Amino acid sequence: MTYADSGQGFRDEPRFRGEPAFREETGLHSDTGRNPAYRTGSYPVADYPEEPDQTTVAAPRQPEGSATLDDVFDNVEHGEPGMDRMSVHVIWELVLLLGCVAVYILFRQQRPAGVSGAALHDLLLYAASLGFVTIGMALSLRAGVVNLAVGPIAAGSALFFAGHSDRNLLATIGVCMLLAAAVGVAVAVLTVGFHVPAWAASLAGAFAVVVWIQRHGSAIDNMATYQATRHAYYWFGAFAALSLLGGLFGLVRPIRRGVGRFRPVGDPALRRGGSAGVTAFLVLVASSALAGLGGALVALSADSVTPTDGLVTTGLVLGAALVGGTSAFGRRGGVFGTFLAVTLLALLVRYGEAANLRVALYTWAAGAIALGLVVTRLVEAFGRPRLAAEDEEAETWPPQTSQPSSAAQNTGWSSAPRQGGWSSQLPARSLDDTWAGDDRWGSA
Repeated sequence: MTYADSGQGFRDEPRFRGEPAFREETGLHSDTGRNPAYRTGSYPVADYPEEPDQTTVAAPRQPEGSATLDDVFDNVEHGEPGMDRMSVHVIWELVLLLGCVAVYILFRQQRPAGVSGAALHDLLLYAASLGFVTIGMALSLRAGVVNLAVGPIAAGSALFFAGHSDRNLLATIGVCMLLAAAVGVAVAVLTVGFHVPAWAASLAGAFAVVVWIQRHGSAIDNMATYQATRHAYYWFGAFAALSLLGGLFGLVRPIRRGVGRFRPVGDPALRRGGSAGVTAFLVLVASSALAGLGGALVALSADSVTPTDGLVTTGLVLGAALVGGTSAFGRRGGVFGTFLAVTLLALLVRYGEAANLRVALYTWAAGAIALGLVVTRLVEAFGRPRLAAEDEEAETWPPQTSQPSSAAQNTGWSSAPRQGGWSSQLPARSLDDTWAGDDRWGSA
């Protein structure tokens, strides 16, 4: 028996159950299949905004400056594009200058003998010897390869110079600087060759120098006939000129970015390229040589040199470099900051000795480092290039809120993310919306 013989064919039966109700609800005409309520032009025409007045003349576009155009070609892999802002350094260096003037006035009023005559020459030599080592430390900080071995290198150079002070003065100073540079080469090979943190490699070099220092059990007399106190102003002026020259070179944008190229911009374990490695290598060698010069000047300004490990010197110069405005992260620094910080630290140390304040050198070092870290935070916060600072602010705007929008609340749609992805369950289907089950097919 066929399906047509059973009397249950397709001819008189609607394809969907509930089809008449659907036609009545939607107004779909049964014979035409169209909605009679629809008429051409029955909907209102949308109100389009009026065309803008063509007579308005647009403002001419301002030409881009050369500095802005240079920023376009900066490689983000080499650091933030743009020139560092120097206003924070100017303000802080004015504060350091006022501090130097205030401490000098206090020193002169309370202990006038400490800033006059032979005591003043001794103060200037102490500041100069400390300053040369500080310049080396600040240079290594700017390059992102802090050299913690400068203190022991300076102490070892002082001992070596005192032991060979009976020879030619310039030749002995040159040998001291060469030996100090050799230590810097060893540290640089370990740092750059294996791309490891410079603080760890330089600390290993410092301990090696301390082992050599400990082999000298007694003080060594200075046999040089040259009296460095007679030229104290010249030595102090040489330190001031070298510090100022380094600060001015640091203002030149290619030099500033080139010296700080070793500073990491992402994963610190990734190598920063050949030019960055060469720069870091040369900086470590130069900073060690400057430490050797400072140690030789210490020996020249004393009658005898007592063996010390020099670690307190590392703390003092590190604190002075940070207080001067050199960032602990590298690259950034001021112009007069290192010179003013060393002068202020030398005045405080010598005033404490003259006033019998009984403040240990390690205390001065700890205080200087702590203050310097605060200065580093200020330098990094307010010294970044303007473009980089604006980009960082743009990334955090607008603020993210956890409350659903008012449009979502009014329409009933939830703004929460869909859970379950493609496997989320659909609503259960009713038999009235389907093909009416198996009973509509009849029996064969």
